[in-house]
Amino acid sequence: MKFAEKTFTIPELRGISQKTIDEHLKLYSGYTKSANLILEKIEGLRTSEEEITKNTYLISELQRRFSFEFDGMRNHEYYFEQFEGGPHSKNDQSELVEKINETWGSFDAWLLRFKEIAMTRGVGWAVLYFDKKTNTLNHSWVEEQHQGHLTGGSIILALDMWEHSYMLDFIPSEKKKYVEAFFENLNFSVSEKRFMEEK
Repeated sequence: MKFAEKTFTIPELRGISQKTIDEHLKLYSGYTKSANLILEKIEGLRTSEEEITKNTYLISELQRRFSFEFDGMRNHEYYFEQFEGGPHSKNDQSELVEKINETWGSFDAWLLRFKEIAMTRGVGWAVLYFDKKTNTLNHSWVEEQHQGHLTGGSIILALDMWEHSYMLDFIPSEKKKYVEAFFENLNFSVSEKRFMEEK
């Protein structure tokens, strides 16, 4: 099995330069290639029972690394898809907005909370999930690419807060400006569609 690298049609963004997007897409490409390479390496070490026994530690460590590379690939696919089609404001009548209002009292209250999570110190992701089992929206700060994901949760909105997402445009102390630029360029209808597909 091989994971295919996706392409994205991203228009010119306000506050996030084309150079940033180009460099960021190279990182996404690297995650995809690394995920595929790790799977190949694991299979290459599992040619016989003797080889599996001999390489148990190495196979285990490669498998551990796979979750980082796979989630790095998948997180970025969610991220870049959110810019396709250009900025699109929320639809106040959408079921996602209604659910946000029901959960946090208002869209603005939710947005403030989400932006607070995005400002968590360190590298990672601010993520909005929908949990089918409880019919709830939840937030998480995902450390690096893979630690902190909510099991069973469907990603509705993903904001990359690694420095590579903004350092060509903003210094680290200005990352709040990057968060604002992200929402200025966000096609919120992508999140609304994700919610409808998962509920």
